[in-house]
Amino acid sequence: MNQITADVAAAIKEVRAKVPLIHNITNYVTVNDCANAVLAIGASPIMADDISEAADITAISCALVINMGTLNQRTIASMIVSGKKANESGIPVIFDPVGAGASKLRNDTTKALLDQVEIAILRGNASEISFIAGLEASTKGVDAADIDSKNDTVKIAKEVAKKHKCIVAITGAVDVISDGEKIVKIKNGHPMLSKVTGTGCMTSALVGSFAGAIKDYFIAAVGGVASMGIAGDIAYEKAGSIGTGSFHIAIIDALSNVNTQIMEERAKLYEE
Repeated sequence: MNQITADVAAAIKEVRAKVPLIHNITNYVTVNDCANAVLAIGASPIMADDISEAADITAISCALVINMGTLNQRTIASMIVSGKKANESGIPVIFDPVGAGASKLRNDTTKALLDQVEIAILRGNASEISFIAGLEASTKGVDAADIDSKNDTVKIAKEVAKKHKCIVAITGAVDVISDGEKIVKIKNGHPMLSKVTGTGCMTSALVGSFAGAIKDYFIAAVGGVASMGIAGDIAYEKAGSIGTGSFHIAIIDALSNVNTQIMEERAKLYEE
């Protein structure tokens, strides 16, 4: 077992011991799945997106997860106010730029958040992070375009991490995590994960759960992404042959059982 696996295995124990409160300003398509994923991994979710309370909720939380899945002007304001409150309070901000590159609203919101809020961890697919890197991206709605999956994700992750002084996690067939220097690749997960809506959003919520429990945000990013990949592997073994509905539920079941031993035995983490 390599050191990164040992560190992530220890981190899952911390999440379950501390039960950190994770504030999610996320989208209404996947909000229930995100809450259940946070609960399953051992953290505590709260979803508050009204501007009259969003910053107050952030102030009492251990991490803030901002997700652009279903954008509107009301929640954009809440995202920025909450992000600034998190920065003031020393609380990590995890940003999931869902659909960045797909519309002017999403592009402008991505820029506003990156300009006005200090991001601890940026988690997105190849198209979204390629857009943030300034590359021409072919975002397919809120999903990664096949052509963008051929981009050099290691190079992109390093460049974006250095530019924005954060941890970058690019998820896909092979996940890439970077702090601008170090690279970890994760080879867990099953293609069926792409057939269930919200697995990316859940991954960001899981990353937030780890970041709310430990101070090493690189390990937090690896832990959250690896947890979803491992859950996908186990869910496919248990329910993949039944169909996507059963597979969906099996993901939550698998997350609820991820522990130090499962992480040590199943995590496919490779440092470069």
